[in-house]
Amino acid sequence: MVTRMSTLFFITLEGECKRNETGVLERSGTGIHKTPNGIVYTGQWKHDKMNGTGRLDHPSGAVYEGNFKENMFHGTGTYTFPNGTKYCGNFDENKLEGEADFIDTQGLVWRGTFHYTAAPGLKLKLEM
Repeated sequence: MVTRMSTLFFITLEGECKRNETGVLERSGTGIHKTPNGIVYTGQWKHDKMNGTGRLDHPSGAVYEGNFKENMFHGTGTYTFPNGTKYCGNFDENKLEGEADFIDTQGLVWRGTFHYTAAPGLKLKLEM
């Protein structure tokens, strides 16, 4: 394992790296990746891709925190939109998928089944 910090074309990489079977140095383990346009990923890497748990911050204010697979949102996670609304649930290759909660700008929690961008039959979750 090699720990490195480098800046290449204004992309900052900070964390663990290792050489693959062809000798190429790739991100592996945990680290931070910052792009020139303000995107920051903090989390786990495997085979030079976001794999495992992590957090991706976008300059718009959007934030994803959860599981990644091959650079995609995959598994359980929370996506916070720039306006503060949140989706908390499952992702399948960057798509909202399955039973989840949607929290609106007023803090109301809506529960339902999501299929990519559609969520027919969302129901307001009431606290009693």
